[in-house]
Amino acid sequence: MKDIDTKIIKVDSLRPDIKLIREGAELIKGGKLIAFPTETVYGLGANGLDPKAVANIFIAKGRPQDNPLILHVNSIAQVEELVMDISEGSRKLMERFWPGPLTLLFKKNHKVPNIITAGLDTVAIRMPNHPVAFKLIEISGVPIAAPSANRSGRPSPTMANHVIEDLSGRIDMIIDGGPTGVGLESTVLDMTSEPPIILRPGGIILEDLHGLVPEIVEDLNTIQYDEDMIPKSPGQKYRHYAPKARLILFIGGVDSMVESISRYRDSYISEGKKVGIMATDETMDAYEENIVISMGSREDNRTIAHNLFNTIRTLDSKGVDIILCEGMEMAGMGTAIMNRLKRAATGNIIRVGE
Repeated sequence: MKDIDTKIIKVDSLRPDIKLIREGAELIKGGKLIAFPTETVYGLGANGLDPKAVANIFIAKGRPQDNPLILHVNSIAQVEELVMDISEGSRKLMERFWPGPLTLLFKKNHKVPNIITAGLDTVAIRMPNHPVAFKLIEISGVPIAAPSANRSGRPSPTMANHVIEDLSGRIDMIIDGGPTGVGLESTVLDMTSEPPIILRPGGIILEDLHGLVPEIVEDLNTIQYDEDMIPKSPGQKYRHYAPKARLILFIGGVDSMVESISRYRDSYISEGKKVGIMATDETMDAYEENIVISMGSREDNRTIAHNLFNTIRTLDSKGVDIILCEGMEMAGMGTAIMNRLKRAATGNIIRVGE
C-alpha cells in the first residue's frame, strides 16, 4: 500500500473544535479515510455511500471483504433513508439506547453499497454517543462506514496511539480525542431474525435489552471462533483482538486459575520465554514479581472491559512471548469480555477446576 502522510490532530473530546471536525468531514466527503474516537473504540471512517472509499478501508486494515461493516449515523431519519423498514421493536431500542453502543441489523435498501454488507441483504447501523463522532457525521452529511481503527486481527484501539501504531502511513487523518469510554465494541443485535439474536455481545448487555424486547436471545455460539461461517456482523468469523504474543486464556475457579497460571508461568520461564500475566485486582499479588497487569476488579466488569485492549497492547509493548490471562464469569458484561478473549486466544484455552 502506498505510504500516506497521516495528519494527526488533537481535540477536546467533550467540546471539539468545529473547525478541526470540519477538516475531517471534508476528507470524508472527498473519499478519504480518517480515524476518530467513539464511546466504544476508535473507528476508521469513510463515506458509507462511496464504494471506492469503503474499499480503501479493507485495504488499509488488511480486512477480508466478506467481513461486513457498520454504518454510523446521527439521526433515525438517516436510518430511514438506508433500510426497507423499521420494526416497532427496533424503534423502541433506538429511542432508548441511541446514541450508544448498540448496533442493529435491518433489511437494507438500494442506497447501501454491497461492499458495506459483504453482499448480504442486511445492514448494521448504530448512532455513536461521542461528541467528535456525532459532529463528524453531522458535518459530513453522510453515514460513515467505520470498523475499528486497527490492522485486521489486532486488538481494537482505545487510544489514538494504538491507531498510530497500526495505521499511520495508511490513512489520511487521525483525530485524537483521548481514551474511549466503554473500551469494547458495540453490541450487535439482529432484529431481522425471529427471535432477535445478539450476534456480538458488547456495551449493552442482554438484561438491558430485555426490558424493551423480552424475546431477544443471546446466541453463545457467536462467542466461538468459526472460519467457515458466513458472518452477518463484524467480529463473528475471523481471528480478532489478538496480540503479537501468544495469548492463553484460563477458565475456571479463581483459585484454580491462579494456581494453573503460576505453573504455566514457571514452565515457560524455564524455557527462556518472557511471560506476561493479565490478572485482576483480587489476584495480582499472588503472582509475585512478574510482568503482571491488573485489568480491574472482578466486582466491576465494566472497568475490566474498558481496560482490556489496552492491557493486551501494553503487554505486547513489553516484548512478552506469552500472555497468560484469567477468564471472567460468563454473565452480564463478562460475556462480552470473554467473547473478545476467546477470539484473542484463537483456541489456546485451558479449563481448570471450578
